[in-house]
Amino acid sequence: MQTETHAGADLNLDTLLSLYRGMLSIRKIEEALVRLYQLGHIPGACHTYIGQEAIATGVCAHLRQDDVVFSTHRGHGHAVAKGVPPEEVIGELLGRMTGCSRGRGGSMHLFSPEVGLMGTTGIVGPNLLQSTGAALSFQLLRLDRVSVCFFGDGAVNNGAFHEAINMAAIWDLPVLFVCENNMYATEVPFAYATRNTDVVARAASYGVASQDVDGNDVVAVFNASAQAVDHVRGGRGPYLVECRTYRTRPHAEGMRDVGYRTQDEVSQWKQRDPIAALRTALYNDAMATEEQLSAIEERVTATVDAARETAESSPFPDPSTATSHIFSE
Repeated sequence: MQTETHAGADLNLDTLLSLYRGMLSIRKIEEALVRLYQLGHIPGACHTYIGQEAIATGVCAHLRQDDVVFSTHRGHGHAVAKGVPPEEVIGELLGRMTGCSRGRGGSMHLFSPEVGLMGTTGIVGPNLLQSTGAALSFQLLRLDRVSVCFFGDGAVNNGAFHEAINMAAIWDLPVLFVCENNMYATEVPFAYATRNTDVVARAASYGVASQDVDGNDVVAVFNASAQAVDHVRGGRGPYLVECRTYRTRPHAEGMRDVGYRTQDEVSQWKQRDPIAALRTALYNDAMATEEQLSAIEERVTATVDAARETAESSPFPDPSTATSHIFSE
């Protein structure tokens, strides 16, 4: 089972290398976070995005800084793709003052309105309603901004999904719904939780334009997102993109990863790694050399290593500031 990424699909080399760099940055940051968690340096939960990097990268490539993103508990990749600096993401998970939420949020509560990341949430579903509300504000203010909501297959069975998508449809709101269908809600298979696993069909039942795409093919995600963002920004109402993908790490670091899925299944999906697929395509299509791709990996690795060192050397929040940022001053 292989992901067939075709590097030359109407994209120039600069764009393809940018997508490769973006996915690789997320992967390297997540791998650093896994190691930090294993060393006991990360308090609380740590849900990694390993295996799903093509989605955040492909979608956010079309967003402006003033567009907004509402994310989930598995939100590190969205934060990085939207422009949160690596040292702020790593610092936040370490609980440091230099983190994007000043050390107060941790893995599931990344917040950086400066770049349009309006928060990740550990609760399944509410970001669907928040993103719809943001879209309504853009419409009322007559702004050509886009509100994007990332959510997993588990949220599709939440009432918030139906409320949000119905309101967005009847009011033609500028919101892009991105379902990261990785087949499992924690350890519950999507096929067990519902008889209709076709998220696109659910969107269509509300009259919302939609399409499904191989979420491990960054070129396919990029092209689908280009159409979706153009549709939404053009005032033609909401759009849903269902990205079929897979997380190759446990639901959260430290949790079991057996009993609900087989090792063979995990191994097969690892063969469809989105980063390796694009790297192979770039090389096989003679668009990039091994030296070019290795140089990108070296620069990304150095950047992430420096970000980790900065985060680790940063101070913890002063206890006297515990009540700061709660009420407007």
